[in-house]
Amino acid sequence: MESRFELRYLAAFLAIAEELHFGRAAARLHMGQPSLSQQLQRLERSVGVELVQRAPHQVKLTPAGRVFELEARRLLDQADRAVRVTREAASGRTGSISIGFNFPAGQRILEPTLRRLNADYPRISTQLWEARSGPQLTALADGKLDVALAFAGPLAAALRSRRLLTVPLVAVVGGRHPWVNRGQVAFRELAEQRCVLFRRHESPAMHDAILAAADLSGIRLTIADEVDDSGATGLVVTTRDLVGFASTARGAALPTPGMAAVRLVDPVPTVGVYAVWRPDPQPVVGAFLRSLDGAGPFSEQAQAAAPGSASPGMRPV
Repeated sequence: MESRFELRYLAAFLAIAEELHFGRAAARLHMGQPSLSQQLQRLERSVGVELVQRAPHQVKLTPAGRVFELEARRLLDQADRAVRVTREAASGRTGSISIGFNFPAGQRILEPTLRRLNADYPRISTQLWEARSGPQLTALADGKLDVALAFAGPLAAALRSRRLLTVPLVAVVGGRHPWVNRGQVAFRELAEQRCVLFRRHESPAMHDAILAAADLSGIRLTIADEVDDSGATGLVVTTRDLVGFASTARGAALPTPGMAAVRLVDPVPTVGVYAVWRPDPQPVVGAFLRSLDGAGPFSEQAQAAAPGSASPGMRPV
């Protein structure tokens, strides 16, 4: 026989089991004694056995009632937990969030934000993916990421964003380049150099910031090559004597010996690091954004991590 009963019947039974007195149990539940008796009777009919023995001066549980008391407590505890977990999920206090980040965000933003998130929302788990900005924004639009920490410019109306940091860009040269020992160069001097850029789809905002600085300087860059990643940039500038570009964070942690980062001035090309998310976010995204607020403001002057190191808790996905 299939048993169906309401949770309030379990609460009524447990009050009787604890008080062993119908009057006190009814008063505890703020209900009339006849109503309490009716709920117990409905529960016993549903279970199919007598749970409580009633006598004029004594109320006690039957052997079956003592067994049922333990199970009833487990059921109510599980019901309470289901409500609590659901409310935590709705408020963003539990769940999982997938976060993309580029190199400057990993160096300047992500570690203090994750520390704040773990302190304030310890039941939220994170999946982290280090990638260039273009692939991050594509993954975000496709629903594969919840939040992107990326270089960004004007965004599609389908995305929301918050600027976190402004990052200057530097020139990157190999050890044999004439600029290797220079502290800074005017951007217009790039008119006489051959350059290597990221392909635009890999980092649209960085690509556009470099070309905008060239326009402002009144020069046209000679693009001798385009690459997909920072490792390829390092190989190209050291073997072909080209000038590459990087964020100051990446420039402070160049992976190849002999490479140098040179400040660009007049103008200084800059790009914004943004938190970007979809307009219909899960509650955990709100928790992450609040953690960003708590961890910030962020500064480009923060100490960069040593080359090859990773912030605690970071792992690609």
